Amino acid sequence: MEFIVEKIGMSRTITVPAIPVTLVKVLDTKVCEVAEDGTAIVSYASGKKFNKTIEGQQNKYNLSKEFNRFATVQSSNTEAGDQDVSALVEGVTVKSTFKTKGRGFAGVVKRWNFAGGRASHGHRMGRTTGSIGNAEWPGRVMRGKKMPGHYGCATTTHKNDIVSFDAETGILVLKGSVAGANGTLGRVRIA
Repeated sequence: MEFIVEKIGMSRTITVPAIPVTLVKVLDTKVCEVAEDGTAIVSYASGKKFNKTIEGQQNKYNLSKEFNRFATVQSSNTEAGDQDVSALVEGVTVKSTFKTKGRGFAGVVKRWNFAGGRASHGHRMGRTTGSIGNAEWPGRVMRGKKMPGHYGCATTTHKNDIVSFDAETGILVLKGSVAGANGTLGRVRIA
C-alpha cells in the first residue's frame, strides 16, 4: 500500500530519551480506477492550478475542483472511492520516497567531501579537484569519476518506523528523518 504525503517538518518526542521524528501529512486521495494487479489511479489536491486536460479527467471520474493531480499507486482498495488508511498503525515499518534538496552546481569538497588543499601560502590547490587522469594507458578519464557537477534533486528512499498516526488530521509521525525540504510531496509505502 502506498500513500501520497507532504512533509511538514521535524520535531522530537517528549519521552526520555527523546526520539527525532518527521511529521508528514497524508493527503486526501480519491481512488478513481483499480487495475487487476493492485495498482490504482488516485487523485489528490496539490494546491496548483489545473489545465483543460485535468478538468476532463475530473469530469470523467466525477471529482470536485480541489482534486487536481493524478498518480498511480499500490492500493488495497477494490473499488473507486476514498483511499483506505487503516494500515497506518504504530510500529509498522514504511519506506518513504522523497526528492532531496537541490544544491545546484557544486564542487568536489561539497559534493563528495574531498579534503581540499592546505590553507597556507605558496600553493594553488585550495578547493580544487586535483589530478584526474591516468598514465599513458588507458589515457582517458574513467567513467564515474568523482568530479564537480549537479548535486541534489535525486530521489531517495529511507526506511522509517511509524511512531503515531492521527486519522482525523492525517498527520503521520515517522521515526528519524526523510529527504527533501518542508512542503515537498513524496510517497510512503508499507514495507
